[in-house]
Amino acid sequence: LGMTNSLLGLIIPPAATPTGVFLLRQYMLTLPDETIEAARIDGAGEFAIFWRIVLPLCRPALAVLAIFSIIWRWNDFLWPLIVAQDESKQTLPVAIARFAGQQAIPFNQILAVSVVSIIPVIVVFLILQRQIISGLVRGAIR
Repeated sequence: LGMTNSLLGLIIPPAATPTGVFLLRQYMLTLPDETIEAARIDGAGEFAIFWRIVLPLCRPALAVLAIFSIIWRWNDFLWPLIVAQDESKQTLPVAIARFAGQQAIPFNQILAVSVVSIIPVIVVFLILQRQIISGLVRGAIR
């Protein structure tokens, strides 16, 4: 498919995980059927129900899935090692592993890069934590 040594090869294949499908399915099963039935009675089509009712109610589950996906892809080692053979397309874990495989192992630099690599994941979590908390509060009110 021509995805070797490309960013699409790193992004597209692991995009839809069974864990994400299961998480969203289980969350959507908890949504009240009365809301969806009321939208059908009002004349809304299936796509409109999904886009205007179900998707906004699933924001907490989507935030959790986004956090999980970003953490999984950020820490993924094996798939980027196979797909990205060019050094400019390598992910951080692959670059750290190659950096650690040198003759003289600079542990202080490896640890510094490892700590700096955590920062984007923390930023994503801080941005999306509001969605998770709103979902927990909404679940407690039901």
